[in-house]
Amino acid sequence: MASSSKTKRRFEPSPPQWVLLGFAAMIAAGTALLALPAAAESGGSIGFADALFTAVSAVCVTGLTVVGTGETFSLFGEIVILVLMQLGGLGFMTFAVVAAIMLGKRIGIKERLIIQEATHSPGVHGLVRLSLGIFAIAALFEGLGFIVLAARLAFVTDPGAAAYQALFHAVSAFNNAGFTLWPDGLKPFAADPAVSGTVAVLFTAGGLGFPVMMDLWRKRNWRDLSLNSKIALMATGGLIAAGFLAVFGLELLNPAAYRAATWGERVWIAVFQSLAPRSSGFAIADLSSFLASTQFFLMFLMFVGANSGSTGGGIKTNTFIVIALAVYNVLRGREQVTIFGRRIPHDLVLRALAVILFAAGAIVFAAFLLTITEPEQEFFALLFEAASAFSTVGLSLGVTPELSPAGKMIVA
Repeated sequence: MASSSKTKRRFEPSPPQWVLLGFAAMIAAGTALLALPAAAESGGSIGFADALFTAVSAVCVTGLTVVGTGETFSLFGEIVILVLMQLGGLGFMTFAVVAAIMLGKRIGIKERLIIQEATHSPGVHGLVRLSLGIFAIAALFEGLGFIVLAARLAFVTDPGAAAYQALFHAVSAFNNAGFTLWPDGLKPFAADPAVSGTVAVLFTAGGLGFPVMMDLWRKRNWRDLSLNSKIALMATGGLIAAGFLAVFGLELLNPAAYRAATWGERVWIAVFQSLAPRSSGFAIADLSSFLASTQFFLMFLMFVGANSGSTGGGIKTNTFIVIALAVYNVLRGREQVTIFGRRIPHDLVLRALAVILFAAGAIVFAAFLLTITEPEQEFFALLFEAASAFSTVGLSLGVTPELSPAGKMIVA
């Protein structure tokens, strides 16, 4: 009996494994549903590889696609993608907590540990309140985004289609998923602030991070904010400013980028495309027409990504700031890393360094594999695609739809 008990304990999944299993289950279910003939507009299955790729992209809120969403999938298939984006963006444990509370069930320590792992929280206290807060914030932003988008789209299509498209894009934007039902994405709405502006607000809010938004709501004072919130807000502002200056300034040297756009439209394109690489995957310009220098800077923004505890990806701004401060202190001959008068422990610096090295290594290795499976593609385009996939951004130079089956699996 003792031996049997030990065996059972040995195979009990840890909280990180439960999170991994949850994502795997959502991807498996999504793949099975999207591979059904009913999920395709043509009435025939799109195949296992494309269904798996789409399910992974939706659950991981990436936005890279090998087939056009609106043109390829039926209403059923689009709804499956919509659900996967919502579950993947907010986390399946958030919905599990809400469902448990509605059913009057108690949230035990095991469930709290899984929530802690899924939300990257420092402790197990207040996790139920955090989950409810995440759900409420998402409902608020997606609801407001839906209202604005539905009102605007009602002028270009019938009310039913406008409402559905508004819901799909509000969920996609807030969860930083990057999926769109329109063949040309947001490009037709590049100069339409009601559409592209609303989408930008939604994915920026989603990338800000739920802990930061809740901290801002409770304290509303810079001095009282947590260290995490201060770092996240400082990094967000700095990266947005740097991204705008880089995109706007560099593309002034590129006649193909703005073409006939007015100066106001040029500014907005630069603003939008400096926000989007933080993890949203939306584009209002043809990124393949940008200069290589601009594309490289966008790759850097994708690599850094959004804030911790957000719907965005990347290595996270907090990780980047910690390492930047560590490098600065080394150059100044200081041993201790501090920010806002607070000391950052060495173990956190080492963890941040490990994250950056792992992320960079994974991207380069994936790009190397893609040069083998996609020999006809340029290396820079493959590196851009690998960075976009690993950072769960979804921006593309047009390579993903042309990938071989092996290339699709590498990117997925």
